[in-house]
Amino acid sequence: MMRTHYCGELSLEHEGQEVHLAGWVNRRRDLGGLVFLDLRDRTGLVQVVVRPESPFFQEAERLRGEWVVRVKGRVQRREKPNPRLKTGEVEVELLELQVLAEAKTPPFPVDAGWRGEEEKEVGEELRLKYRYLDLRRRRMQENLLLRHRVIKAVWDFLDREGFVQVETPFLTKSTPEGARDFLVPYRQEPGLFYALPQSPQLFKQMLMVAGFDRYFQIARCFRDEDLRADRQPDFTQLDLEMSFVEVEDVLALNERLMAHVFREALGVELPLPFPRLPYREALDRFGSDKPDLRFGLELKEVGPLLRESGFAAFREAESVKALAAPRVLSRKELEALEETAKRHGAGGLAWARVEEGGLSGGVARFLEPVRAPLLEATGARPGETLLLVAGPWRKAASALGQVRLALAELLGLRKEGWAFLWVVDFPLLEWDEEREGWTYMHHPFTRPHPEDLDLLEKDPGSVRALAYDLVLNGVEVGGGSLRIHDPGLQARMFQVLGIGEEEQKEKFGFFLEALAYGAPPHGGIAWGLDRLLALMTGSPSIREVIAFPKNKEGKDPLTGAPSPVSEEQLRELGLMVIRHA
Repeated sequence: MMRTHYCGELSLEHEGQEVHLAGWVNRRRDLGGLVFLDLRDRTGLVQVVVRPESPFFQEAERLRGEWVVRVKGRVQRREKPNPRLKTGEVEVELLELQVLAEAKTPPFPVDAGWRGEEEKEVGEELRLKYRYLDLRRRRMQENLLLRHRVIKAVWDFLDREGFVQVETPFLTKSTPEGARDFLVPYRQEPGLFYALPQSPQLFKQMLMVAGFDRYFQIARCFRDEDLRADRQPDFTQLDLEMSFVEVEDVLALNERLMAHVFREALGVELPLPFPRLPYREALDRFGSDKPDLRFGLELKEVGPLLRESGFAAFREAESVKALAAPRVLSRKELEALEETAKRHGAGGLAWARVEEGGLSGGVARFLEPVRAPLLEATGARPGETLLLVAGPWRKAASALGQVRLALAELLGLRKEGWAFLWVVDFPLLEWDEEREGWTYMHHPFTRPHPEDLDLLEKDPGSVRALAYDLVLNGVEVGGGSLRIHDPGLQARMFQVLGIGEEEQKEKFGFFLEALAYGAPPHGGIAWGLDRLLALMTGSPSIREVIAFPKNKEGKDPLTGAPSPVSEEQLRELGLMVIRHA
C-alpha cells in the first residue's frame, strides 16, 4: 500500500509514529523559512511541515494546489492547535516527498471547505462540466458518503428482515405508467423497441407470484418528463415488496427501516409511530397531500358562515378556506401572496386585518356580520391577518395551501427537525379532463378498498385505494399500495380506465397471465432515495446528492450527452432523424 493512514485519521495517539500518507495538496504556505502543506484525502486534511534542511525542501516549494503527492513523515504535536480541523492538534514533519501527478489550476476553488471555511458559490453548469473537481469539494464528498451510509443501512436492515435483493431488467416492454418512456431500438428487427423501466413495478409483483415473499432493490428508474429540482431522467429508488401483508404491516416495517436509516446514517432517533392523515383531511387542513407539519397555519372551512355574505365570491362558492397569518401583513406582502394563490388556480386572495373590537381593510366589511364566529373558527386574534380563498373545494384548499407554504417562508415559521407522516386513504381514481375519462392516481395495479368495491363501476370517484405516501418535511419521499392480485379485479380496473380487452392483452398480457397462476396478496412501497438524501443533507436539489446528474435541461455538461450519432448507426437501427423546424 502507498499509505499507512488516511490524513483525517491522525490524532495525538499517533504522536511519534512514522506514517505514509497520499492525497492532494489542499494548500501550500511559505512561512518564515518553513513550508507548510495541507494534505487532503476524503477523510480530511492534515498539516505537513517541511523544514529548510530537508532534502525535499525545494521540491515542496514547487508544489501547487491539487497536485497529487505521497509523503513519509513523523506525527508530532502542533505548537498552535487548529480547532477547526479534526486533526488540528497534530502535524506531520516531512521525511520524504514524492510527486505522483501535477495538476492544472482548477476553474473554481475546491479547497475552502476542507479548511473549515465557507465554500464559494459556483455556477451549476460549470460545476457539472467539471464534476470530477466539484466532487472533490468537502460538501459533495460528505453528501456521497452519506448516500453510501444510507444505502448500507437499508441493506443491513432488510437483510435481517428476510428480504432478498433481486435485480430486474433495464430493457423491457413499454407499458403505460404515467410518464413517457425512454425507448431503445431493437437492431435485429427495425420498428421494435425496448423501453427503459419507469419502475420495477410489474417485475416485483411477478416476484411475489414466484414466491420470493420479500424483495428489495436499489433500483434505477427512467422517465422522460420535464425536469424540476427534485427530478432527473434517471433516478434511484428503494423498491420493496412483501407477500401476505396488510397496509399496517407495510407501514410498520417502513417506519422501523426509516428509524434505522436515520440512526445509522445521522445518529438521529426518530419517534415512532409516524402520524397518519387521510388524504381528504390532509387537503382540508393543510391544502396539500404532502403537508409540512413543522409549523401550524391550518386551513379552516368557513364557507357555511359566509353563505349570506354580501360578497358574491363567498356566497356562491362551494368552499371558502381561511387561515390566520400570525401578524399584520403589509400591502406588498399581501400582493405577493395573492400572486401565489392565482398561480395555483385561485381567482384571488381575500384578506382582512384583525384588530381589537373589529376587522379592517380588504373584505372586512363583508366579514363583519359574522366576525365573532369567524374569529372563533379560525383562531385569529388581534394583530393577525385573515387570508381567504373561495372556489371549488379542491382548488380553494390547494391554492390556500400554497399560500400557507409561502407565508411560512416569509415569516420563518419552519422549525428544525424531521416531520414524518403517512398520508392514507387516497382516491383510487381521478377524472382526466383532457381524456374525459378516469385515470389512476397511483398506478393501475393499486388495490381498491374492499368496502368500496361495489362503487368501482357505479361511482369510481368515491372509491378509496389501499395506498399510502410517506411525507417528510412537506416532500413526498415514498409511496406505495397493496396490489391487485385477483385477475378478475384487475380486468375490472382496466375496464374502468378505458383499457379494453385487446389493449389489456397487448400491453399487460404477460402480467395478467402471471396473476392467473396463483398470486398471493401483496403490497409494497418505493422510496425516492435522491429526494430523501437531499432532505437529509439540506440540499436544494437532488443534483447535489447524485454523483453525475443531468442539468435542468436533462443534458450532461461533463460528457456532452445527449449527442448526435453517425448515419451508419442510424441505418443499422432502421431509424431516420426528422428535425423540427
